[in-house]
Amino acid sequence: MSRIGRKPVNIPAGVNVAVDGNVITVKGPKGSLTQKVHPNMAVSVEGSEVLVNRPNDEKENRSLHGLTRTLIHNMVVGVTEGFKKELEVNGVGYRVQKQGKNLVMNLGYSHQVIVPEVDGITIECPAANKIVILGPDKQQVGQFAAEVREKRPPEPYKGKGIKYADEHIRRKEGKAGKGAKK
Repeated sequence: MSRIGRKPVNIPAGVNVAVDGNVITVKGPKGSLTQKVHPNMAVSVEGSEVLVNRPNDEKENRSLHGLTRTLIHNMVVGVTEGFKKELEVNGVGYRVQKQGKNLVMNLGYSHQVIVPEVDGITIECPAANKIVILGPDKQQVGQFAAEVREKRPPEPYKGKGIKYADEHIRRKEGKAGKGAKK
């Protein structure tokens, strides 16, 4: 049996979990999330725990068992604590700022790159070279962070661009770094 799938998901105080067939709705202080799960998975709320069961040990059902439990757990964590991605902007003259609901970035192009805030996502700029993306939906936060990073991905020679705070950029030597041919 799946080790992750059989663990119950604890429901903290102030969070409401509703199961309607194969649609799970989680409401909490940071918002409400809805997720449709595979019809083979049996989701039930017992007391202050959510349990996920599978009908048999077929390969597909074993895979879906842990996935379903993890999705529900991420929903519960999202509506209580929320998720956060931090991005760093490296480069001479590269900077970011928040103007209203838009993220305005100077990334070395001839124009400013403007990214509007999406529903369910909050953008913060604590410094001129730092972006913090917050939201209750883990997938949406990660996708939005990837889209912002895509505006100027880090390059391997000088490390200029937008990178995740915990990302390590493998650096390369330039042409001069190679030995002279004989």
